[in-house]
Amino acid sequence: MQPFEYVRATDPAAGVAAAAAMAGSRYLAGGTNLVDLMKEEVERPPRVVDITRLPLRQVQRTRGGLALGALLTNTETANHPLVRENYPLLSQAIVAGASGQLRNMATNGGNLLQRTRCNYFYDLATPCNKRQPGSGCAAREGLNRIHAVLGWSEACVATYPGDMANALYALDAAVRVRTPAGAERLIPVTELHRLPGDTPQRDTTLEPGELILGIELPVAAAAFARHAHYLKVRDRASYAFAMVSVAAALELDGQRIRQARVVLGSVAHKPWRSAAAEAALVGQSVGEAAFRQAGQLALQDARPLAHNGYKVELGRRAVERALMRAARLA
Repeated sequence: MQPFEYVRATDPAAGVAAAAAMAGSRYLAGGTNLVDLMKEEVERPPRVVDITRLPLRQVQRTRGGLALGALLTNTETANHPLVRENYPLLSQAIVAGASGQLRNMATNGGNLLQRTRCNYFYDLATPCNKRQPGSGCAAREGLNRIHAVLGWSEACVATYPGDMANALYALDAAVRVRTPAGAERLIPVTELHRLPGDTPQRDTTLEPGELILGIELPVAAAAFARHAHYLKVRDRASYAFAMVSVAAALELDGQRIRQARVVLGSVAHKPWRSAAAEAALVGQSVGEAAFRQAGQLALQDARPLAHNGYKVELGRRAVERALMRAARLA
């Protein structure tokens, strides 16, 4: 274990100040990802700021929709009556995302910020631009079965592993953040995560020291409550990260699609929302033909690597299946 300084935050302002004062500091909430990374020495923060006692566990109705505290656990979020009634897609994604033990510890803020499960990222003996910028990407020429087929760069082909964020992308959620200057800003969740480009070590658009305070779900997204489905395809039925996942949501007018959301997981460095698939679905009648076309459009820009070409066809079929289930046709 590498030595580090431990600071317990007494309020959000103190926590942000402590993290911003030392470069490389990390926040500790549920610890389900950070602690593992520190044990493997992938993460070596000089300071860990414990935020577990901050008052960020609320669920509140707002004029704009529903606000979820960053320290609310995944279990508390998935089981809350307001979430289950108005945003069932989020509940489905969280339950699909991990074991009960992990959901009981993992927090909403930490879930959004979890890091890739790329094997080379965890292997200190191999080059990884995400872990050590400028060292190279071993996955480019190595075993890349679980890696990206969309949005990757020569510097990094890792994927974002989470499930909750995929649902939040589909629900047009936003993330409330406190800055070191003491201000708050609201980030559309679709702008929180980054594609790798030349700086894959940066997973998100958060600036150093910024703290997630909560997640805001718009009231308009409740229109998807009746017709939404989260599909997760994995190597085994028990707890495992997805090979491909899909968050699908529809608002229907009879059998006609008024609006749609299609978000794929585990295919890119961030959740991948397909504007082309969504636009093509609007005005169509629900059914296999429209949903098959959506699957084709969602993967039209795919660039498979040596070992993950299966994700293209799997992704197409997963989109079709998720939409069928959202429309209650399967």
